[in-house]
Amino acid sequence: MAHLTPIKVQGFHLDLYGHVNNARYLEFLEEARWGLMEEYGDLDWFMAQKLALVVSRIDIRYLRSATMGDQLLIETRLVELMPREGHINQRIIRKDNGKLVAEADVTFAVIHPEQRGAQKMEGEILARFSSMLDLMKESI
Repeated sequence: MAHLTPIKVQGFHLDLYGHVNNARYLEFLEEARWGLMEEYGDLDWFMAQKLALVVSRIDIRYLRSATMGDQLLIETRLVELMPREGHINQRIIRKDNGKLVAEADVTFAVIHPEQRGAQKMEGEILARFSSMLDLMKESI
């Protein structure tokens, strides 16, 4: 199971060549990760604890262009938890033909502004991500 985020390509997303600028894909992917956390990740709890999720690495593979008016669907899955980081896979797909536009692997960490370094994925943090991970694996 994946969290799905629809995006319609607008004129301000485009570069001089008429396709989505590479930096805009980062914004699309970020919007989808926020959607994942809002729907499955108990974002309110993290915010109440003053915990932030930060990206430490993104690997994006651009496969084909998206242009004005394209309807895109972003599939977002939490795929792995490590001792101090998590891994998310995201796929951007054109809704009209199902073709893969781009795919990204994202590494993130949980930080607290008053503590140094990434938080350990243990206790309540681990419990909240583990339940999301279980949901993501249900339909695989």
